[in-house]
Amino acid sequence: MNQPTGPSSQSTQASSSSELSPPASEGISQNIVWHETTVDRVARESNLTQRGTVVWFTGLSGCGKSTIANELDRLLIGRGAASTLLDGDNVRHGLCSPPSGLAEEHGDEFAARFGLGFSAVDREENIRRIGAVSSLMANAGLITLAAFVSPYRRDRDRVRRMVEADGRPGDFLEVFVDTPLEVCKQRDPKGLYKKAIAGEIANFTGISDPYEAPESPEIHLRFREGMTPADAAVEILQAMVDRGVFQSRS
Repeated sequence: MNQPTGPSSQSTQASSSSELSPPASEGISQNIVWHETTVDRVARESNLTQRGTVVWFTGLSGCGKSTIANELDRLLIGRGAASTLLDGDNVRHGLCSPPSGLAEEHGDEFAARFGLGFSAVDREENIRRIGAVSSLMANAGLITLAAFVSPYRRDRDRVRRMVEADGRPGDFLEVFVDTPLEVCKQRDPKGLYKKAIAGEIANFTGISDPYEAPESPEIHLRFREGMTPADAAVEILQAMVDRGVFQSRS
């Protein structure tokens, strides 16, 4: 596993902001004012004895990112951490519902305006929403695991900038689950590749839509025969301990 050198726990904690920073005001109504809160991020993190961090899993459908993230979540909770998991499929049932999931309750006009499909612009908004939620959770001191195909590099980079602007450099860890396309096709746990190849699914990453691999992820999980999700989760957990995100209490 390739682990480029990241900021030490001392340097990141020393540069810790006390709370959420007001976002840039451009394009925001002058009637919307940032509300300062009493309890700051440092207090929340001190209470939890961990750093609020976003661990962002990216890779092709079927690469194993959700399974690995789920295993990592289990390990963290078992060691006394406060963590949460955002999964690409699950958020499509609520926060990022497709138009078909909104029409009955809210009507066609609302669904067409706010529902998200899989076009490039809808994928961009999907990742923007998840990035904003992830950043809020990290500022609450949570270790936030986010497992999304997130195929476009610029969208992932925007989330990184958002998370680090709200917090500190090093609060966003990108995990590239680097499983070859052919292996993902063979696995095809949901039968999606079969449908995409048959032309039944449009804009499917790896088949009719591109995947832009990370150029310098904090953690690069290269596929190797025999590596289990548990093995991968242990590697990531150790990387998090090394970076001062979490002090293992096993």
